[in-house]
Amino acid sequence: MKPIITIEYCPKCGWLLRAAYMAQELLTTFTDDLGGVTLRPSETGGTYIIYLNEEKIFDRKEAGHFPEIKFLKQLVRDHVNPEKSLGHSDNSEQ
Repeated sequence: MKPIITIEYCPKCGWLLRAAYMAQELLTTFTDDLGGVTLRPSETGGTYIIYLNEEKIFDRKEAGHFPEIKFLKQLVRDHVNPEKSLGHSDNSEQ
């Protein structure tokens, strides 16, 4: 069974579009590697947590910022398909 990403976001903060954008990017990049991406509205204000099969892999509050999409793709890749090339997203230059 392919892994599922869940993005838990704060709807009161207006973060649905950010979560949807990240979901789209992950689904496009990991078409053959993911079983899906779920968006989960949180009842806790300020929440933006990304889970891989219910294991937390990123928390905005802990990190102090939102993940850059390049970083998020690398993080997901390292868990679901470490051999996958991310093309320009693998470039270490910012």
